[in-house]
Amino acid sequence: MRLEALFEDLESQFEAMQEGDLYGEVADRIRAEVGKITVLDRLRGAVGTVVRVELTQADPVQGMLSRVGKDCLLLEAERYEEWLIPDTALTAVHRLGPWAEPAEGVVAAKLGLAHLLRGIARDRSPVTLFCGGTPVTGTIDRVGADFLEIAEHPLDAPRRRTEVYNTRLVPTHALDAVRRR
Repeated sequence: MRLEALFEDLESQFEAMQEGDLYGEVADRIRAEVGKITVLDRLRGAVGTVVRVELTQADPVQGMLSRVGKDCLLLEAERYEEWLIPDTALTAVHRLGPWAEPAEGVVAAKLGLAHLLRGIARDRSPVTLFCGGTPVTGTIDRVGADFLEIAEHPLDAPRRRTEVYNTRLVPTHALDAVRRR
């Protein structure tokens, strides 16, 4: 009788150890997978929701997260504004859900800040750049590999030679946000 109770006790201890090892292994694998998730993967999981973004050199922006590129995000804010924000300018993002999503295929993984800036330059849309100090208004003339050039003029004036008072080169690593109406 005593030996039978001893064997039952040993068997239950062995089963508990196996379950503990299994839970430990599952927890380790979960931690390893979470360790592979990037900021942009987390943001992709929140596309379609309203988030609040804090930036390094600009006021916080709130809007619907509409797209996440390979190195930037696009917010649709009130008053028909679009905000293009490089991931390097983020200091915090609020109101994210628990989800994350990897990049969706080859093309989406390649679309980034430079590609979207070139689209804005092609549209000839007036923009406001936030890059450190005072916001800069004008039209993006060209986008290089690591810079953009903006013809500075008032937002309410079209880009004409008579309205342009300066041409500014801005390295893309110094860019905090681009606002387009």
